[in-house]
Amino acid sequence: MRRALIVLLSILLLIHTSNAVVIRVDIKGEINKGTSELVSTAFKKAEELNASAVLITIDTPGGLLNPTKDIVSMIINSRIPVITYVYPRGAFSASAGSFILIAGHIAAMANGTSVGSATPVTYGIEPRVENKTINYMARYMRSLAELRNRSSIVEKFVTEGISLTAQEAYRKGVIDVLADDIDELFEKIDGWTVDVNGKSVKIRVKDEEIIVVKKSIKSIILEVLTNPQIALILFLIGLYALIFGITSPGIGAEVFGAICLILSLIGFGSLSIDYIGIILIALGILFLILELLTPTHGVLSAASVVCIVLGILIVFKEPLMPKGFYKGIRLFMIGISIGITSFMTFVIIKIAKTRKMKLKVGRMEGEVGEVIEFRDGRGFVKIRGEIWSCVSDDELKPGDTIKVVGREGLTLKVKKWRENWRKRL
Repeated sequence: MRRALIVLLSILLLIHTSNAVVIRVDIKGEINKGTSELVSTAFKKAEELNASAVLITIDTPGGLLNPTKDIVSMIINSRIPVITYVYPRGAFSASAGSFILIAGHIAAMANGTSVGSATPVTYGIEPRVENKTINYMARYMRSLAELRNRSSIVEKFVTEGISLTAQEAYRKGVIDVLADDIDELFEKIDGWTVDVNGKSVKIRVKDEEIIVVKKSIKSIILEVLTNPQIALILFLIGLYALIFGITSPGIGAEVFGAICLILSLIGFGSLSIDYIGIILIALGILFLILELLTPTHGVLSAASVVCIVLGILIVFKEPLMPKGFYKGIRLFMIGISIGITSFMTFVIIKIAKTRKMKLKVGRMEGEVGEVIEFRDGRGFVKIRGEIWSCVSDDELKPGDTIKVVGREGLTLKVKKWRENWRKRL
């Protein structure tokens, strides 16, 4: 019995102290806040299970700058070895993905994949490349290469926009290993020693269980909200719904607008913003408000549409998004912006004018009419061909001419008009 207990305790101790799992997380498609949330979940899982390593597979055309920097920071500061792997065949690690690949303790690629093309580009009236952004991103890439003792050629991903095949990247020292699948990768790197924050750690991944971390509800929601197109649509709908609700209270549009604006701000919080674009959008809102207060027959409303559209075209500064994004986003932005802003501006102005007309029509003070019936301070009068209930402190009789001096709901307050007129004379 005693011997069996010792054996059992030894087995439990062995299980507790051994690294029995590798945590895998897949970066696929454009990188956004949802991606960084997914990777963060993977690292937390790895810490909880005392994993042997974190495996990040990459297949991305690029993505948002801030989430990319967050992922790179997680890799650099990880206490567990991180393997970055461009996989499967046909995958590519462009722009933002290149930074993530280079940051890994072990960088690997499958044959038939590629890496590179990280030249920063922003979009606006015309797509452009900013030298200061290129210099910053080139230094950032170089610092990652120096940290991992990799070839300085990676700097040309940024400065010259070059791309390398898996074979070329391996020969030039950009990556550490070529492997066509995960089993081959683990077999090749098992037993390697890597530097993890100044500590030498031996890689033990062969025959380990792989736990794949899937997207959570939170990461899916963040992925949607931080999509620049979605954030833009929510912002425009929220902005105009809020103005619509303020000009037409009681419908609840202002509540809906506030919710959309809050959701859009969550998205904008993960995006790099050009404040000139924000100023133009704010100016457009101001022009619309002035149009409502002091009608200019559409001059200020047209200026509002132009300012908001121009502001939206330059508001985002995302240097690591794929080039295809910049080509399509401009047409999308222009179409959506002009469509929503023009339609909502027209609707808001029309409703405001209609409300003013209703107020004007509903105003009865000063109107003159004739008494039809009156008794004990109350009666009926005829004004503009309509019969109204009335009250008065004067003694009135049918046929008297009256003037409206006030109104409470559907009841008018009236005075004898001719008598007051004679007194004024």
